[in-house]
Amino acid sequence: MRTAVVTGGAGFLGSHLCDKLLNEGFKVICLDNLLTGKMDNLAHLIVNQNFSFIKHDVTNYIYVHGKIDYVLHFASPASPEDYNKYPIQTLKVGSLGTHKALGLAKEKKAVFLLASTSEVYGDPQVHPQKEDYYGHVDPVSTRGVYDEAKRFAEAITMAYYRYHNLETRIARIFNTYGPGMRNDDGRAIPNFIMQALKNKPLTIYGDGLQTRSFCYITDMVEGLYKLLLSSETNPVNIGSPDEISIKGIAKEIIDLSGSKSKIIFKELPVNDPKVRQPDITKAKDKLGWMPVVERKIGLKKTVLYFKKILFSN
Repeated sequence: MRTAVVTGGAGFLGSHLCDKLLNEGFKVICLDNLLTGKMDNLAHLIVNQNFSFIKHDVTNYIYVHGKIDYVLHFASPASPEDYNKYPIQTLKVGSLGTHKALGLAKEKKAVFLLASTSEVYGDPQVHPQKEDYYGHVDPVSTRGVYDEAKRFAEAITMAYYRYHNLETRIARIFNTYGPGMRNDDGRAIPNFIMQALKNKPLTIYGDGLQTRSFCYITDMVEGLYKLLLSSETNPVNIGSPDEISIKGIAKEIIDLSGSKSKIIFKELPVNDPKVRQPDITKAKDKLGWMPVVERKIGLKKTVLYFKKILFSN
């Protein structure tokens, strides 16, 4: 039986990855300090004999007994609200945490997968974004703590690949949504859905013409899994190329939730990207992957998930 360690496994993406790996016949060891992750995401897995949870801050030395085949490093605050609240922790998990996770992979001779991000491209001057684009990032802005943490994480991952001959994979993850997201994580889709379900105004920052590309969680996990099992060592964009404006997604959510909400506009945060759309040619060619869940179908499922949360409390 193959064994995988998932850091940040109690988070949105991490917990879905734990599900996927267990379904594929892996033994899974989840590490999380629960700073932004939540045990509710793992409650259904605790009874699984092939799953174990260790509460641990991965910026400290990581010890895991026995044979490990894969290390998937997903530990990090990931929303602007979270990394503005925890800027030092974000930088530490991107640097020290990645170093410790790489050390575990090196010790165990395991394949290492880094959860990087589209934020390494910053506020891009190239559209759509391809993996050979270096990015346009302000290191001293409030967003810089997340952007630069991930850029450093990519650099040290490639250093371990080149210097220690470690098998590495780098996923540049674009906006992802679906059941399991926190309703208070500050990202557009959970914010909009919760506001719509309460018939409150949907808050858009800026004019709403800035674009994003939203990938449903099952598609994202499938792409990550295919990357893990591939031999591709250079960064790969994983995300949906289906671009939409923030104003457009807000209107879709109002319609899908049957809400009476209006839209209000507030000041745009500094360095908020004006566009975000992955070029996924590499993922198609190297992994045979592309997203298949239509946005409206994914949004319906996500609205139902948040409706259960809201009306069960």
